[in-house]
Amino acid sequence: MRIDASTLDRQASHELLKGCVSPRPIAWISTLSAVGVANAAPYSCFTFVSLVPPMVCFSVEPRLDGTKKDTLRNAESTGDFVVNLVPEELAAAMNTSAENFPPEVSEIAKAGLTTAPSEMVRAPRIAESPVNLECRVERVVEVGQNRLVIGEVLLVHVRDDLYRDGTIDVARLRPVARLAGNEYCRLGEVFELDRPWLRGVK
Repeated sequence: MRIDASTLDRQASHELLKGCVSPRPIAWISTLSAVGVANAAPYSCFTFVSLVPPMVCFSVEPRLDGTKKDTLRNAESTGDFVVNLVPEELAAAMNTSAENFPPEVSEIAKAGLTTAPSEMVRAPRIAESPVNLECRVERVVEVGQNRLVIGEVLLVHVRDDLYRDGTIDVARLRPVARLAGNEYCRLGEVFELDRPWLRGVK
């Protein structure tokens, strides 16, 4: 099978790339609107892009009518956002928040969740999420039809039982990942590979 990517429309490209690039971690982005409505939406086009300073990014596609999604509009307006991680027990709530609610409706409330105040940004945290990254918008880059939001991580909140030896106990976190279509996955078997060239390197 050979697929000429230039022949794909938006939906076909979306489905193909989601299947090729999987599993993907989910950034459950919470923002605050100009009138104080707490917004939340999941984005699986997400990763970290810098260690010093620590930075993460997520990509936002426009709505089908070409307008900006609430997450992008809010992040541009306030200059900040929070990345909330999604463990298995919050998968259904995360899915609810993906619905296209009007800007005056809080997806956090609709999903039956609560907000917690952030310390360094205006956007609230999702209280039930065990890991939250408070981020300041560093830049927004136009990439095709999408906007790549790059944020500097200012403060990380981690539930005590998940923090071990300077990192996150992923097995205990049990994060949900995105596949293609309506498919998600749980953390499966974990294995290690020795990397001898890194021995002694901190």
